[in-house]
Amino acid sequence: MSAGRTQRTTYKIVDRILSLSYESHIDLLSALVRDIVDNDRFVMNGGRVWEFDEASSSYVLRYKYGEGSDLTIGTTRDVREEGSPFAQLSTLNTYTETESDADVVREYALTGVGDVVAVGGLNVYRYALAFTAHTITEDLRETLMVAGSAATTALRNMQAAQRERRMQKDLDQAWQIQQGLVPDHSRRFRDFDLYGLSLPESVVGGDYFDYLTTSDHDRLGVVISDAASKGLPAAVQALFVSGAMRMAVSFETKMSSLISRLNTLMYDTFPHERFVSLFYCEFTHSENGLVLYANAGHCPPLHYRAATSSFEELQPTGGILGIIAEQQFRVENINMAHGDILVMFTDGITEAQDRTGTLYGEERLCDVIRLNASQSSQEIALAIVEDVQKYSVGAPYSDDKTLIVIKRG
Repeated sequence: MSAGRTQRTTYKIVDRILSLSYESHIDLLSALVRDIVDNDRFVMNGGRVWEFDEASSSYVLRYKYGEGSDLTIGTTRDVREEGSPFAQLSTLNTYTETESDADVVREYALTGVGDVVAVGGLNVYRYALAFTAHTITEDLRETLMVAGSAATTALRNMQAAQRERRMQKDLDQAWQIQQGLVPDHSRRFRDFDLYGLSLPESVVGGDYFDYLTTSDHDRLGVVISDAASKGLPAAVQALFVSGAMRMAVSFETKMSSLISRLNTLMYDTFPHERFVSLFYCEFTHSENGLVLYANAGHCPPLHYRAATSSFEELQPTGGILGIIAEQQFRVENINMAHGDILVMFTDGITEAQDRTGTLYGEERLCDVIRLNASQSSQEIALAIVEDVQKYSVGAPYSDDKTLIVIKRG
């Protein structure tokens, strides 16, 4: 058989191996050994799978198949022994030698597979495949090198798939936790009608909003937050903020102290990823629609005044959470008249881009609010999200989007 045909046969075998799933690396390599030994074109007598053990600097026999070996499973071979064939794999991907077994002389080939680890000046493969035959030709030796290389790729693909499954499981669990913390979209407090929604760009995100009942039950707290990191790290921060805020409002009555303590907790808990902005406000039982708020470096919410069809931005009253250990936060206030609207959002709304990279912007957001000012908070929120989504179709980048619309009836 020509070298080309033999190598093509090897590729077909390995390709079939890659199409199957296995519980472990040893299972995969054992299946590869069986297929090579059983294939008539290779004319092999037997095969073995060795695994390197770093603690003992030895290869351990994990699997054997076919003829030509009286070694028992668990047999070890120290790579530090003088003349060790396994040590030859430090410089050769495939090593051949002659062995004798019960007056029968055979040749065997040893092929390195998997990642390489450095041990005592040697570069040692994680696994080694050994094959015995009456004669190992140069063509067969090259083919076994191909098999070893393909097996290495298979192991790496298997490792990547395992990591992906673990990560997906973690993400699914994080998603379930986040979903459990997200409040119902709609909420009513006196004559205030609230509607919020959050659209993470990936499975989990760093945006967070909540409706919080204070300890005296005569105020309603509303919080929106944005962790600038992405994926799971951002989700962890969002969960932290959620838990801290829910605990804090149950006993802390002074808003400035509440946000200051949260800032200190963020600083102490997250040494690296600290870029978290937050806006918190409380609605009261006052007849004049008093709303108290503190803005920790968050996107300024928009207060739409129905009487004048004008907007006011609620600017930051302190810095981003966690950047500085000790921060003070001012508490400001507005009065919402009947028909007024307060829109809180994360930068995924105003910084949404179109295909050219142009930002959606506050001006367009104000236009949508003004156009739908006579509608309910839910209808306004959905109109904004629909407009943003249409605007950003085909954009190269997208971020989490969270929005809360509050209208006084």
